[in-house]
Amino acid sequence: MAVQGETREKTRINIREPRHYRVVMHNDDFTPMDFVVEILIDIFHKGIPEAERLMLTVHESGRAAVGSYPYDIAATKVQMALGRAREGGYPFRMTLEEA
Repeated sequence: MAVQGETREKTRINIREPRHYRVVMHNDDFTPMDFVVEILIDIFHKGIPEAERLMLTVHESGRAAVGSYPYDIAATKVQMALGRAREGGYPFRMTLEEA
């Protein structure tokens, strides 16, 4: 039972999932395949079989999507991978595409 003069207010909350971005690896002729597998395992948390399969897809097709994440996570993973590549002197390349 409502008390006289009491006001009820309905609050509508609209929560949206953040946009996701695909992390895409690109092939080059200089970055070692073992390095690519290592990046997929260490940074993208792929198992060895999946990491090897993705590396071969990149090698054979020229590129492959290796994961889909909210923008901040995707950008951080790309920065980590590219930083490690620069330390090794590799021309490794990754990009983000809106999923």
